[in-house]
Amino acid sequence: MANSAQAKKRARQNTKRRTHNASLRSMVRTYIKNVYAAIEAKDGEAAKAAYEAAVPVIDRMADKGILHKNKAARHKSRMNAQVKTLSAA
Repeated sequence: MANSAQAKKRARQNTKRRTHNASLRSMVRTYIKNVYAAIEAKDGEAAKAAYEAAVPVIDRMADKGILHKNKAARHKSRMNAQVKTLSAA
């Protein structure tokens, strides 16, 4: 347990930041899940709309450090490929 005032404050800050970051991470996962749900339903228009809504959120979280930039790029690339094949078919 933290003894100094500084350590107590850092513990409070870490708790607050951890819960905030967990909330943001959950939001990103929800956007990603929406894209994959539309792809599974084979709904090209919904998949494209969900993808376009997800991309700025993923980019913003990568900028904030919630997601690693390469992980964000990987998600976007895979989703984009699947949305393109769905809308082409």
